[in-house]
Amino acid sequence: MDVLLIGLHSVVCVVLVFLVLLHSGRDAGLSGAFGVGGSSSAYGGSTAIVEKNLDRVTVVAGVAFFVTTFLLSRAL
Repeated sequence: MDVLLIGLHSVVCVVLVFLVLLHSGRDAGLSGAFGVGGSSSAYGGSTAIVEKNLDRVTVVAGVAFFVTTFLLSRAL
């Protein structure tokens, strides 16, 4: 059980770091490299919708990070 939880936590950590780097900041970060900062997305939506969805996914990943961290602190 611990090995599965540690593996899940590692995946969540990598995903969370990637999602945070995708956010556009003052310097546009990595979001410009993947087309998030452009005028339209690959699906034809506006940038505001893409950014809002990116925010939501990042929050979900942050909650998953909190939960796995909490479970790991209880298990070990």
